[in-house]
Amino acid sequence: MTPEIILVMAVLAFAILLFIFEWVRVDVVGIIMMVLLPLLGLVTPKQAISGLSSNAVVSIIAVIIIGAGLDKTGVMNSMARVILKFAGKSETRIMTLIAGTVAIISGFMQNIGAAALFLPAAKRIGNQTGVPVGRLLMPMGFCAIIGGCLTLVGSSPLILLNDLMIVGGKQYEPFGMFGVTPIGIALLVAALIYFMLFGRFILPSKDVAEFSGPMSELLNDTYGGIGSLFEVHVPETWESDEDLQNLALRPIYFSTVVAIARDHGKQHKIAPDASEVIRPGDHLAIVGHREFVQHMADNFGWELQEELSSFAEELSPNNAGIMEGIVTPRSELVGQTLSEIRLRNRFQVSPLAIFRGEKLFISGLSDLQIESGDAFLLHGRWEMFHLLKDRPDFVFTEEVKGEILRTDKAKFALLWLGVSLFLILALHIQLSIALLAGALGMILTKVLSIDEAYQSVDWMTVFLLGGLIPLGMAFENTGAAQYIAATIMSALGHPSTVVLLTVIGILTSFFTLVASNVGATVLLVPLAMNMALNAGVDPRIAALTVAVAASNTFVLPTHQVNALIMRPGGYKTIDYVRAGTGMTVLYMGVMIFTLMVLY
Repeated sequence: MTPEIILVMAVLAFAILLFIFEWVRVDVVGIIMMVLLPLLGLVTPKQAISGLSSNAVVSIIAVIIIGAGLDKTGVMNSMARVILKFAGKSETRIMTLIAGTVAIISGFMQNIGAAALFLPAAKRIGNQTGVPVGRLLMPMGFCAIIGGCLTLVGSSPLILLNDLMIVGGKQYEPFGMFGVTPIGIALLVAALIYFMLFGRFILPSKDVAEFSGPMSELLNDTYGGIGSLFEVHVPETWESDEDLQNLALRPIYFSTVVAIARDHGKQHKIAPDASEVIRPGDHLAIVGHREFVQHMADNFGWELQEELSSFAEELSPNNAGIMEGIVTPRSELVGQTLSEIRLRNRFQVSPLAIFRGEKLFISGLSDLQIESGDAFLLHGRWEMFHLLKDRPDFVFTEEVKGEILRTDKAKFALLWLGVSLFLILALHIQLSIALLAGALGMILTKVLSIDEAYQSVDWMTVFLLGGLIPLGMAFENTGAAQYIAATIMSALGHPSTVVLLTVIGILTSFFTLVASNVGATVLLVPLAMNMALNAGVDPRIAALTVAVAASNTFVLPTHQVNALIMRPGGYKTIDYVRAGTGMTVLYMGVMIFTLMVLY
């Protein structure tokens, strides 16, 4: 063992300690590797920063921009709607559908691309259903990695496999496009069952994305007495023809009707005014305290629904919520009453309360003369708040969520996604160039502005991967990878088939965690095939074991997909260790069993 090998092993141990104890953020670990490795002479300065321009990192940047374009045009909204139609609000069904869909797509394009494209849809579904995003993204990410084993073009190691199967000048029979599919299906089914059975115990339960109610956590602390959003059904037996003002819902029940759905949900009226008459069969979206809303429903003979149904999408946290707006001194509203300015009709937002000085007004808002500095609590759809923030009337105390979707650009977003896939699958253009072409096309056709494209990229992921790539290079430059592999292989002697394949799988999994899966495959396929020949085992199966085991990377956030979902899911390294340990053992067991039985 040379001093360089000892040194690179020490750097690896240091990086793992930084990941586990989180003394610095994970992207800082990547930057530390970029600086430390060339200073120690383990890589050249050019290699140290080459990770930032690598095919993998550039591909991630491009595919995130493509995903942002699909999200901005409402395509991912439609995707989320389809998944929710089949999954309802069941966490298990939602997780299974998302993870399974991403896995299948990963079989035909790079897994990082499939995961990045579905990331916005998964986040939307989590916010809309109240399922913590952290409980959806890790199963999605793990299954995206496994999905690369469904076909021979799903991951880099499998793409390389046939070209590497040469021993002693002999080229072994190549595997077909779907030669690995039985293993991939078995691994995918095992992973889905694993998360169905143990997901509640191994996945983080805290929702790290957003506060689940219509108000942010900050506003909830200030206006907690306002309540939450409920849906009430007006039965067909309802006979009153009184309008909302005469029903006096706000002064008696401290509740506000913010939307009405009619004609079996076909007609929606957001922010109805006081003259609106409640009709039989209507569904009402009401903001108030549950006990008051329940009392109101009991008194009127209405039915309080268990959850939002008619408004499940339109008033979900993805699309609507509550904002606090401060009336500016330049506002044209100053000196007028709410009934005079017709706030609901003009801006389609519902006033819930006014905070003036130390006093909170919940009822009698229509006749209250507006003063500069009044804090309005408003409910509405995000696009209306985006329009309001550009006017001089209100200054909002929080950043307006959501965005104005460019649905007219959806066809261009899908066109450029299709162009990228065509370049990858039909013309075999390098992944990074094909995806950059799609991202550039979206910018040129104004699906996204260039500033929006830059803002969509998760630079933490970029620098994390950019720093880990030179660590893999250091392993290969110093000969550490070859030394460890050769030492273990020579110690095996003449093992049985099961022992040999298990050791090859474990060795490949280790190298893939700390180096690139491509580097591990290039190094270990020839070694594994030679060992198989000496042990009397089919060398093709040994090579296939290496290529499949190169995807067994769940314990640390070092794989591209794991790094991608780390921040959106709010994960820490310990979350990967907790969920990934069992997944790693299961992956290895299913892989070896399938190889022994079917191959």
